[in-house]
Amino acid sequence: MNVIVEADGGSRGNPGPAGYGAVVKDAETGSILAERKEGLGVATNNVAEYTGLIAGLTAAAELGASTVDVRMDSKLVVEQMSGRWKVKHAALQSLAQQARELAARFDQVRYEWIPRARNAHADRLANEAMDAQTTPASTPARWTGAQGKPTRFLLLRHGQTELSIDRRYSGRGDLPLTEVGRQQAAAAAKRLAGMAGGEPIPVVSSPLTRTLQTAQAVADAIGVRVETNQGLVETDFGEWEGLTFREAAERDPELHGRWLRDSSVPPPGGESFDRVHRRVLAVRDELVASYAERTVVVVSHVTPIKSLLRLGLDAGPSLLFRLHLDLAALSIVEFYPDGNASVRLVNDTCHLA
Repeated sequence: MNVIVEADGGSRGNPGPAGYGAVVKDAETGSILAERKEGLGVATNNVAEYTGLIAGLTAAAELGASTVDVRMDSKLVVEQMSGRWKVKHAALQSLAQQARELAARFDQVRYEWIPRARNAHADRLANEAMDAQTTPASTPARWTGAQGKPTRFLLLRHGQTELSIDRRYSGRGDLPLTEVGRQQAAAAAKRLAGMAGGEPIPVVSSPLTRTLQTAQAVADAIGVRVETNQGLVETDFGEWEGLTFREAAERDPELHGRWLRDSSVPPPGGESFDRVHRRVLAVRDELVASYAERTVVVVSHVTPIKSLLRLGLDAGPSLLFRLHLDLAALSIVEFYPDGNASVRLVNDTCHLA
């Protein structure tokens, strides 16, 4: 018997409440032979898609099919199961192997990518499975009144450099990571790859070396390329670059005092925090437009990350002076299409323990 398996999976949050749907059809008549759908709790899109494929192949085997044409709108799953792309992420390798073992039961299995519009039946089943879940995670930030699916920023500060050891002002100076910094970047990369769950989420970085090295570790772990954005560079500390807090205060006591009280005051030859905030706002808007309703890793520096958190909290500039961010720390902020926002995590370094 020849059958068609249409499968799909989805996640609301990625990772978030997930579910799959699969339908088996007679290849000659198009009649529906079996349907499968199930919620998966919290998972990624790719995990849900692979699980949908497995459910569809299992149903086809139970029906005694000999030839299967698999049709999915997941380019990743189709290319990986066809052998043209490698399965790099550990979270997907076991699922891909399970799918291959099921496929080996049939005389022939062919994989075809189709547009989402042609996969409407499986998509509907997957959404029904997600709708049926009652986990609180399925309604993120609903108590705030936020509407729609947010764009989630995973904000990662770069690892250690020689200047950060002594807590010196480090703005546009282009220093590399120390060995400790590289270890911090590797630990953060492992954590973020786990959060990605096999999904090729974008990684956007400041173009300075310390952030690029940190971002590259993350991108390698996830399996994507690093994108750079000039707006994510650190504050230009001007003539205070390389000085400690005390050295800058002793050099320019009156100016340093005003700088700590007034975000519109720049360091000598440098950039004010207000100016940084304006360019970071532009970056936020650009990334939300480019990656609407997706998750994106943003690798940057103290001031730009604080500015993004400030936008998420709708807070004033005093936050810049009251919030501490450690090296290689992770923070999370979500921006909703209706203008609301939610800060989910601040200065988490559990991956460095």
